[in-house]
Amino acid sequence: MFRFFENLVDPYVPYTQKDAPPQRLLPFLMDYAQPFRRLFMLTAFMSVVVAAVEVGLIWAMGWVVDILSGNPAQVWESHGTALIWLAIFILLLRPAIQVLDVLLLNNAVMPNFGTLIRWRSHAHVLRQSVGWFENDFAGRIANRIMQTPPAAGEAVFQVFDAITFSLAYLVGAMVLLGDADPRLMIPLVVWFGLYAVLMRWIILRVGPASKAASDARSKVTGRVVDSYTNIHSVKMFAHHSRELDYAKEAIEDTRQTFQVEMRLYTIMDLALMILNGVLIVGVVGWAIALWMQGAASTGAVAAATALTLRLNAMTGWIMWALTTFFRQLGVVAEGMETIAQPITLVDSPEAKPLKLTQGEIRIEHLSHHYGRGTGGLDDISLTIAPGEKIGLVGRSGAGKSTLVKLLLRFYDVEQGRILIDGQEISSVTQDSLRLNIGMVQQDSALLHRSVRDNILYGRPDATEAEMLEAAQQAQAHDFILDLEDPQGRTGYDAHVGERGVKLSGGQRQRVTLARVILKDAPILLLDEATSALDSEVEAAIQDTLYGMMQGKTVIAIAHRLSTIAQMDRILVMDEGRIAEEGSHDALLAKGGLYASFWARQSGGFLDPDTQAAE
Repeated sequence: MFRFFENLVDPYVPYTQKDAPPQRLLPFLMDYAQPFRRLFMLTAFMSVVVAAVEVGLIWAMGWVVDILSGNPAQVWESHGTALIWLAIFILLLRPAIQVLDVLLLNNAVMPNFGTLIRWRSHAHVLRQSVGWFENDFAGRIANRIMQTPPAAGEAVFQVFDAITFSLAYLVGAMVLLGDADPRLMIPLVVWFGLYAVLMRWIILRVGPASKAASDARSKVTGRVVDSYTNIHSVKMFAHHSRELDYAKEAIEDTRQTFQVEMRLYTIMDLALMILNGVLIVGVVGWAIALWMQGAASTGAVAAATALTLRLNAMTGWIMWALTTFFRQLGVVAEGMETIAQPITLVDSPEAKPLKLTQGEIRIEHLSHHYGRGTGGLDDISLTIAPGEKIGLVGRSGAGKSTLVKLLLRFYDVEQGRILIDGQEISSVTQDSLRLNIGMVQQDSALLHRSVRDNILYGRPDATEAEMLEAAQQAQAHDFILDLEDPQGRTGYDAHVGERGVKLSGGQRQRVTLARVILKDAPILLLDEATSALDSEVEAAIQDTLYGMMQGKTVIAIAHRLSTIAQMDRILVMDEGRIAEEGSHDALLAKGGLYASFWARQSGGFLDPDTQAAE
């Protein structure tokens, strides 16, 4: 039974991804709710039915009070059958209706709606550019991905569990009281008017207060995660107290915004107590007055009393449900600031897969300043022949990494263009471009998964033998076999990262090298690929790297000039331009920047004095 309702909607149903999701709250939620339209309609209908049953039950109890005023024998003779049917309805049909309503809401809607939002939000965020991620905290992004779906699910829950039910119940109450005596509707209508004014006052303030509190919580999360992520720097500089103060500022802001929110609820509770007193005295008192005048039966008084006491019990729940509804909408609105941001770096509608035949790279009048007007690259033109090996050197901030990021299309170029085998990279799909480029970075980041998963990330369809061969070429196989994580997994099954084996910088670098070797892409980018290796391992891996380069177009960034001395051509970059180019020997003979770098080397690295701030 549970599985039937749980499978009424598939949260992973295929859908058309949008580069620009709706920016307003209601259209945003309606867009996610498309697969749930029929289910929502059925759930709303059942909520109305449940409310009608509850009001009808109160009416039935009033009828029972009225018939009990007669002789017991006559009551049973006249109404026995009706009483039996009422008992059957209460024992069987009423629970069945309630169970169906609960199954639709708890088992069909709640687990799947939040899952759908989280799945699609994660899919949307993953499509954002590298630059987009560089401009935000990973902790805050993750926090919004995690908190928005349950908030949206809770808002939907309140719509059907409280709002729809309470509206239907109120209409039913008016019908019941009007049937007894239309005058009984007057205090109920007056009460509802005052109740609506209070709700409007609360709702207008709860939404902004909730959003402010949610923003404050995300700020705390971002600052705490920032401290944990950079714990080595915190410990190294002995800034424990400084980090506490940094977090305390955000925590205190969270406390103050939460205080504002809680004041609203206190005001709401006090106002409700007064309004509910007006409701009970108004309806029950009027019903008693009508009974004393002979205009209402005892059953009508009993029904009116039961109804008002039920409404009295419900008002706090309804108000809390409404404030919860709008508070959760505030959380969703805050989450939208991340998960509804448009995708700015997209494939063109006519984009086709890159057809790489030779591996020629042509750069024409390329300029990119990250929107600042300075820094980055300034009018670079360059042609790299198929299979040519290029070395890139220069001071920090000269534009080397920018050139590589633009080649990978982590950013769209601001001016000029980049072509691979005559195809402008902005006209091909991003996935096909990056599948044809292998890159080893100075920061050898590993996924928090097994060593096997990390290496196979380069080519998931590779065989076990191919994976092992890549690890052996990267001089990683022997140390991998000796690994064991805290859960007892060993070798290639051992997990690395935060909850696994802590690898040294050189070990991580060798695993990432194995990943790129396995990928075997025709274009190879090396960004300080051996910087984390000791001299002995580097000497062994240099042969592997040169073997990897055979038949590939290569761009290698290096501060250790000896690692690129054998390249076909070396480009010296300075202030975003190509200042010099040529072979190692030709550049030394020229006596320019490269020669000065070489002369100042210490152990094969650019001298720190040649470095400029980014």
